[in-house]
Amino acid sequence: MGEEASLAHRTRGLLCYNCSGMKPKLQVALDFTELDRALKVAEEVAAAGEVILEAGTPLIKSCGLEAVRAMRKRFPSAVIVADMKVMDTGRIEAEMAFKAGASVVTVMGNASDGTIREAVRAAGNYGGKVLVDLMEEAATAHRAQEAEKLGCHIIGIHIPIDEQMSGEISFSLLKEVAAAVTVPVAVAGGIHSANAARAVEAGASILIVGGAITKSADARAATRDILSAMETGKIVPTRFYRRVSLDGVKDAFAQVSTANVSDALHRRGWLAGVLPVVRGAKAAGPAVTVRTYPGDWAKPVEAVDLAEPGSVIVIDAGGVPPAVWGELATHSAVARKLAGVVIYGGIRDSADIRALNFPAYASLVCSAAGEPKGFGEINVPVRFGGQEISPGDWIVCDDDGVVAVPKEQVVETANRAMDVLERENRLRKEIDSGGTLARIAELLKWEKPR
Repeated sequence: MGEEASLAHRTRGLLCYNCSGMKPKLQVALDFTELDRALKVAEEVAAAGEVILEAGTPLIKSCGLEAVRAMRKRFPSAVIVADMKVMDTGRIEAEMAFKAGASVVTVMGNASDGTIREAVRAAGNYGGKVLVDLMEEAATAHRAQEAEKLGCHIIGIHIPIDEQMSGEISFSLLKEVAAAVTVPVAVAGGIHSANAARAVEAGASILIVGGAITKSADARAATRDILSAMETGKIVPTRFYRRVSLDGVKDAFAQVSTANVSDALHRRGWLAGVLPVVRGAKAAGPAVTVRTYPGDWAKPVEAVDLAEPGSVIVIDAGGVPPAVWGELATHSAVARKLAGVVIYGGIRDSADIRALNFPAYASLVCSAAGEPKGFGEINVPVRFGGQEISPGDWIVCDDDGVVAVPKEQVVETANRAMDVLERENRLRKEIDSGGTLARIAELLKWEKPR
């Protein structure tokens, strides 16, 4: 079988996904930067059932089209998508991917008509297919119809990762596009076992899934769960991969660590010098801020009465003794159902506070308390530990300390922290399977030239 005939054989089913009796297909996006990791996950998902394998854009940018060649060698009869995201020189870039072994090449809907047309012509020469990916201003039913007229074989609806982190995932555009074109429609972005059935119901012929499989400690089981949801039309619950809106932020922060949150903030947010008084406790909630003078505990105690349940009291007492918080203030905070207290200054009665298991964090512990003079303010910006904290910013605390999250970034940060946790779950599995972090992450490859 020649090269062109071989490609045609491997892609022959792609145009039939919308035909009567045809089941929607699952495409797994291998968005790694390390080829070995991508191939290992591909082996796991291929063992779970019939899937389309995608050499993701990060993988192609990191390893070049050698990634596609390696996948074709390992999976000679699979449908392999090269997510090239072509924007120009459609024929040249599509030909490169088809020659490397790709069955399908992606071209951006934002590309010119000429670029799409040239990529389609290259696909005709090599028996391949072209998926036109609609993003940003090109994400319209009208552009989908134009791409179909230009000869593309598949339309892709793509919810960008950065948009997924807002927690707002809708299939309304998918429905609109699926009703407007006759070619198969693929959807990518935030798909997991709990919403896969909704995507199929909305008109998707191909579900493109990345993190819900590639970040799983058991990629084979994760693939089976999504295939089951697609086939049965039922929700298969998942703890991970779901992105939250504001209402779900607290639950998301409860699952992650402050280390995950700091990573999500690009290594920012940590309050230097503030340590846990109660080990093993965790807290997350919006800040009620207090600025007071050293030892003046009036405003900290008054803030307890003003705070809503679930809030974290954040006190700037100058980072010096005497204490501005103790067991009785803690008892009041527990009665008010507050989430915790963070003090840049002194705390006392630490044994009693530990007995209450109340999340308390401070820069120092001392026996002496000051006097309630009433100097200071409540709900004003405070700055300590290298961070500025405004009223309503979110505070996340655990045994590693305290991280502050600006309120305007809280939803995105919670979702990105979950993403960090999910990626670590996969890395942990690969380490347990005999790898080391340095080898898995290919650290030597990514070191700066000396």
